[in-house]
Amino acid sequence: MESNQNKQSYIPGSYRYFDLITGLFVAVLLISNIASSKIVEIWKFTFDGGTILFPLSYIFGDILTEVYGYKKGRRVIWIGFFCALLMSFTLGLIGLIRPAGGWEYQEAYMAILGQTPRIVTASLIAYFAGEFSNSYVLAKMKIITKGRWLFTRTIGSTIVGEGIDTVIFVVIAFLGVYSNRMVLLIIISNYIFKVSLEAIFTPVTYKIVGFLKRAEKVNYFDYGTNFNPFVFS
Repeated sequence: MESNQNKQSYIPGSYRYFDLITGLFVAVLLISNIASSKIVEIWKFTFDGGTILFPLSYIFGDILTEVYGYKKGRRVIWIGFFCALLMSFTLGLIGLIRPAGGWEYQEAYMAILGQTPRIVTASLIAYFAGEFSNSYVLAKMKIITKGRWLFTRTIGSTIVGEGIDTVIFVVIAFLGVYSNRMVLLIIISNYIFKVSLEAIFTPVTYKIVGFLKRAEKVNYFDYGTNFNPFVFS
């Protein structure tokens, strides 16, 4: 049964660690977006550089939904979305402004930070679809499992969310730019790496979730929640 704590409206500042996790979530999202401009190869796995850090955003997303509920997670996902949009707009605008005389790094800037509209579109659509799918699956699974077996929710939601995110991003961003074989290799490598990282970090996730539930005195179950990502009331 849903506790009285679950029925309370969120009052900014009423949770001690909510803003900290939100900040870390957004930081991971923005840093990984910039790092995605480089394609790397580690142990025969080929993926964009942002993949090394980006899975942490899904771990933070799991923690937010598990502890604070889907509605609070939805708020943070939208904050991340608009921050990523602002970053992309700013970097693109700076790239279009004529460089100062004597500054010889315009080509380097455009190569690394001058994100094309295609990359920006791929990143935002993939992020939106993947994060909301992840949060939705975890919230629903928490109700089904009655709050037990946290690992099934964190890994299960990641399998769905990261799968949607990876396919959408790679297809929109790289199809036609790289060979079909390279695109498929990036999708497979990204997906295996992200899901594996989630599984490896499961003990850490357990500790953080347990600490937050005790410290914040909340363990939210999304009974009656409107899961429409565009509804905020």
